[in-house]
Amino acid sequence: MVEVPKIPEEKEIELNPHDTALIIVDMQNDFVRKDGKLPVPTAENTIKPIKDLIKKARDSSALVIYTQDWHMKDDPEFKIWGEHALAGTWGAEIIDELKPEKDDFIIKKYRYDAFFETPLDYILRVKGIKNLIITGTVANICVLHTAGSAALRWYNVIMPKDGISAITDFDYYATLRQVDFLYKGKITTSAGIKFNTK
Repeated sequence: MVEVPKIPEEKEIELNPHDTALIIVDMQNDFVRKDGKLPVPTAENTIKPIKDLIKKARDSSALVIYTQDWHMKDDPEFKIWGEHALAGTWGAEIIDELKPEKDDFIIKKYRYDAFFETPLDYILRVKGIKNLIITGTVANICVLHTAGSAALRWYNVIMPKDGISAITDFDYYATLRQVDFLYKGKITTSAGIKFNTK
């Protein structure tokens, strides 16, 4: 048994919608659906919290950004995970419950990190974003790599613990620990995130 260190949690975090973006990482059929290529057992439990956050963000005009794992045939990553999120397939599509709207951004990515060789940082800088609410799956892989890359660029990371999912409990808590301890991000819940619209 490994003892999980106490992870501080903020009951409520108030954010300015004009310098905040909500990032939804890889909520795609292959990861969320039970008949997907790489289903994450608890991913479906995060749909409602993420959907609630999307509504809050859109209602307050905060930026909404989706990442979409997107692989070509014979991608080297398939040697690790097997074929998944193949470009243009059902498995690569974002789930229906969380479909992007016309003003949202979609970042197609080829590796775990949503900043790696994508326009994500450019978009955030142009939009004047300082705070990133990071949700999605898989917690200790694409979510954590994206959170780490954000922190290394001095964005403030906020992670709602009910908005991320992992393959195992160990991976889930390791993600929260890293975000808090290493990246000095803030852990909260989806209900705890408020937008100051004054």
